[in-house]
Amino acid sequence: MTKVAIQGYHGCFHEQAARNFYSDRGEEVSVLECPTFESLFRALTEGRADAAAMAIENTISGGLLPNFELLRANPYKIKGEIYIPIHQNLMALPGQRIEDIKEVRTHYMAINQTRLFFERECPWITMVESDDTAKSAIDIAREKLKGVGAVASELAARQNGLEILAAGIETYKQNFTRFLILDDSISLSRKEIDKAALCFTLPHKPGSLAQVLTILSFYDMNLTRIQSLPIPGQEWQYFFYADIKFSTYDRYRQALKAVRPLMSELRILGEFKSSM
Repeated sequence: MTKVAIQGYHGCFHEQAARNFYSDRGEEVSVLECPTFESLFRALTEGRADAAAMAIENTISGGLLPNFELLRANPYKIKGEIYIPIHQNLMALPGQRIEDIKEVRTHYMAINQTRLFFERECPWITMVESDDTAKSAIDIAREKLKGVGAVASELAARQNGLEILAAGIETYKQNFTRFLILDDSISLSRKEIDKAALCFTLPHKPGSLAQVLTILSFYDMNLTRIQSLPIPGQEWQYFFYADIKFSTYDRYRQALKAVRPLMSELRILGEFKSSM
């Protein structure tokens, strides 16, 4: 059984992502709760976890910028990805009605994703920010808090014996989060690999990024994401993080060989099979 480090608590979307990814591979997992993404990497370094599942971007809120830096600063390679639809649910102890709920606790991102529902359907409820969606559900169940609800996943409701009072209350229904899987035990053949994550720096001169993108296009590389972050201590210098998809591994390696001379630094953060 693979022990997977997740950021958050049992019942969170990170756990759902980990279980879904390994279930598709026919494997069972146990999860190790980590309070922060930094502690997730420490769990890998200290051998307390075999692998990790880490959110990297969301279709509504965009990229989790600090996590790009964590990927660059740590040696663990991306070996997979999975997209999870984010469905938020209002839940409480069994036997209560929405009219009984006076306070709802959840993470600030879930508040933003569900604010419209509460304003329209139950304006008497006070929204209270918490550290984690699943932790809010855990606290309600553990402390048997009546009149208090949580916004969290269906998994969190099921694991904590809570009743869902309103399902799918997120404002935007097409809301997905992309999770990366860091697991050195996963071995893929060249035929299976069709996506790569890169981190590179460029000389500080006009047209340097345009040149790289032109060459990648020539080699039929599909740039699915590019993100820049400043390099601390170097004014107007940036790390570029890019995801590229390709049809053949050999063509991808040819593209890397062609662009490498144009880069000051290039690091491959992972080569894996795309889930979309």
